[in-house]
Amino acid sequence: MRITSTSCICPVLVCLCFVQRCYGTAHHSSIKVTRNQTKHTEGETEVHHRPKRGWVWNQFFVLEEHMGPDPQYVGKLHSNSDKGDGSVKYILTGEGAGTIFIIDDTTGDIHSTKSLDREQKTHYVLHAQAIDRRTNKPLEPESEFIIKVQDINDNAPKFTDGPYIVTVPEMSDMGTSVLQVTATDADDPTYGNSARVVYSILQGQPYFSVDPKTGVIRTALHNMDREAREHYSVVIQAKDMAGQVGGLSGSTTVNITLTDVNDNPPRFPQKHYQLYVPESAQVGSAVGKIKANDADTGSNADMTYSITNGDGIGVFSISTDKDTREGILSLKKPLNYEKKKSYTLNIEGANTHLDFRFSHLGPFKDATMLKVIVGDVDEPPLFSMPSYVMEVYENAKIGTIVGTVLAQDPDSANSLVRYFINHSTEEERFFNIDANTGTIKTSKVLDREETPWYNITVTASENDNPDLLSHVSVGIRVLDVNDNPPELAREYDIVVCENSKPGQVIHTITATDKDDFANGPRFHFFLDERLPMNPNFTLKDNEAAAPSPSGFVHAREMGACGPAMQKPSCPPLV
Repeated sequence: MRITSTSCICPVLVCLCFVQRCYGTAHHSSIKVTRNQTKHTEGETEVHHRPKRGWVWNQFFVLEEHMGPDPQYVGKLHSNSDKGDGSVKYILTGEGAGTIFIIDDTTGDIHSTKSLDREQKTHYVLHAQAIDRRTNKPLEPESEFIIKVQDINDNAPKFTDGPYIVTVPEMSDMGTSVLQVTATDADDPTYGNSARVVYSILQGQPYFSVDPKTGVIRTALHNMDREAREHYSVVIQAKDMAGQVGGLSGSTTVNITLTDVNDNPPRFPQKHYQLYVPESAQVGSAVGKIKANDADTGSNADMTYSITNGDGIGVFSISTDKDTREGILSLKKPLNYEKKKSYTLNIEGANTHLDFRFSHLGPFKDATMLKVIVGDVDEPPLFSMPSYVMEVYENAKIGTIVGTVLAQDPDSANSLVRYFINHSTEEERFFNIDANTGTIKTSKVLDREETPWYNITVTASENDNPDLLSHVSVGIRVLDVNDNPPELAREYDIVVCENSKPGQVIHTITATDKDDFANGPRFHFFLDERLPMNPNFTLKDNEAAAPSPSGFVHAREMGACGPAMQKPSCPPLV
């Protein structure tokens, strides 16, 4: 290349570059710069020397990952001051100078001594200078240039976030987006296809697909059923070189789980069940369980149970155990085998959380029939009354009949019943009972004034099973007879004044009776005629004073009132 005089370019350094592309082809570029020349009309050429010199350089390229035995040729520096006589010395400084890049100071040839990695460093900035070898004076000003590391496809795509765990609802429409995966390639995206990635699916078809450009994974089938298959392992590959042969690839695993929706109604395994419940079961207790199966999980499988019909709808109730999703059958009323031996219940189980998108798969409930068999249990004797009250007169002869209790075996066997009193208390020792008839009799003479009421306990047992016992309370009222005479309420000391008038009441006498009111008051007061009469006093029966019976003592004549009269001798009163 000849530079004309009109170009006004200074004498410069010639740079020869050697570039090897990733395809293995070597390219050489050389720049020859000569001194500016002017052509005369007579055909002679005159050379004009200019005192100022400058660098002209190209950008150098070095191929990364060079593994050859010899240093890799990068390019050549050459000054137009260089006559080839070795008088010009080339100096290289800057990044990697002397360690990575070396220069032949005579020829200007640059070599790379190490294998370079573009992904670690993309380019190096260096400085070139040409000096006179004899004087060490610069022939050209120092100039900066770049050696760029040329990319090769030495990095496979990588999924930095994998493996992935993701969920998608079952029964989703085909094409539903599941996840977008992204692979990165460390190669140069601006050069060739080394970093151009294409996605493909290696494992997971025909259930899922992946967009080759975006990496978006989608469902590829309609109505994928979790109950048929829940987990999928999908392998996605990312390949550079736009997927061409020879491109590098990386892969990742996407673990996809189908989440549940309520697309399955509850189902009882059987249409008829039978349950045995003993008649001795306590009211309020759980007597059985029943369960409908639901293939769904979580809240989609929640259900409630109810009794919709049957002759036992008033005898039994059903509730739902939220943890086990079982129906708990409980007893509302007592069972009696002798009255009713079986019941029929219609039981329904229904989902509580419905998804109307799948209502066409319903109804989301199921029903079954439960027959409850009442079991006969050997029950203790049953008394005819919950308690008894009896009466007997006091002073009755020992062996007097007080009353009779009655107990029967409620079972169909109708076993004979025996009666007894434990006699564990003092009260119970006053009575005996006939073991066969249940007749209660006195065993001691009763005194109403000492104990007016007795509480005893009668026990009944079956002959066939003496361990089955029943107890009943018996209250016995002791009736009064007039077996106690009246008594003066207290001992009387009467004082009378000497100036008392005849007929004046000087004292009132009262009496008591231990017997009941009917056999006690009214009382009749009179002076005992068998004793000498005192003419100074009279006794009057106060018949109108009931129910506080009393008699009045009257003075008949004047008497002395003094110490001798404080305790007068009075005739006894009856």
